[in-house]
Amino acid sequence: MAETELERAEKRYAQAKARLQALKNREATRQRKLDTRRKVILGGALLDLAERDSGAAAMLDRLIRNLPREQDRKAFADWGASSGSLSPAPSSSDQDGPS
Repeated sequence: MAETELERAEKRYAQAKARLQALKNREATRQRKLDTRRKVILGGALLDLAERDSGAAAMLDRLIRNLPREQDRKAFADWGASSGSLSPAPSSSDQDGPS
């Protein structure tokens, strides 16, 4: 049985709609990956700063303590300035040498 013009148009419409949805899905995936990459980079920079700066370490400890989900806080259970794994930023008296 031959396709009618209407059936062909509906088929083309459905194919175009599927292509559009695939493009939207790819863009959403690209955006999520970029967002995740940014978070990882900033998180690494913050952790690095906290190892060198006691103010940043204190701020990071507050952020961790205030995470709303227990499972997220558990990810940081073995890390933190309060546990002594961070070395505070050297003070000016530390840089003057031995007294």
